[in-house]
Amino acid sequence: MPSIGYEHLFTKHHTPQKLSSRPIEEGVLKELYDVVKLGPTSGNCQPARFVFLTSGDAHERLKPALSAGNVHKAMEAPVIAIIAHDPLFFEQLPRLNKTKDLREWFAGDVGLSEETAFRNGTLQGAYLILAARALGLAAMPMSGFDSTMVEEEFLKDTGWRANFLVALGYPHETSAQNSEPPQRAPRLTFEEACLCL
Repeated sequence: MPSIGYEHLFTKHHTPQKLSSRPIEEGVLKELYDVVKLGPTSGNCQPARFVFLTSGDAHERLKPALSAGNVHKAMEAPVIAIIAHDPLFFEQLPRLNKTKDLREWFAGDVGLSEETAFRNGTLQGAYLILAARALGLAAMPMSGFDSTMVEEEFLKDTGWRANFLVALGYPHETSAQNSEPPQRAPRLTFEEACLCL
C-alpha cells in the first residue's frame, strides 16, 4: 500500500452524509482487518472484535436497535461494522504476549480487564475508521443505538460487548465529484483542549 499522509486521513476527509450503493467485497473487509490488527494496543492485547453486517437481512435485524436519526444512514450503507470487544481477551494473551503470568493478572482482576478491553477495543475501532479511509472507503461512526439489543441479536453466542457502530461504504459519486468540500463542523482550539505541563 502506498504511503499516505495525514491529509488523506484527516484534513481532506470528512464524515460523509451519504455513501455509494457500491458493495464492498469480502476481500476488502479482510484487507481492512489486516491493516487494523497492526495498530498498537497495550500489551498487544487486541480485545476488539468486529462484526460486519453485509446482507439486507442483517441490516433489517439491526434496524430496531438504531436511534431514529441513524436508521436511514445505516440502512443505505453497504456494510455496518459492529465494533465490539471481548471481555475475555486475556485468554489469547499467552500467544499474543510472552510476558509471564499476564493472562492470570487480567483474569484475576475483573475491573482491570473490563477497563482494558473497552479502552483498547475503542482504540482499535478508531484504527478501523482510519484504515477504511486509507483503503478508499468512507466511514460514518454511530453511537445512537441500543447496545443490549445489538448484543442479544448478534453477539449472544460470543460473549462480546458492543461499543459503537461504523457504517462503511465507498464515497457517494456526487460527493466525490463535488470540488467544494463540505463545511467542517467547529473543532476546539489547542488552548481549549490541551495542556502542556
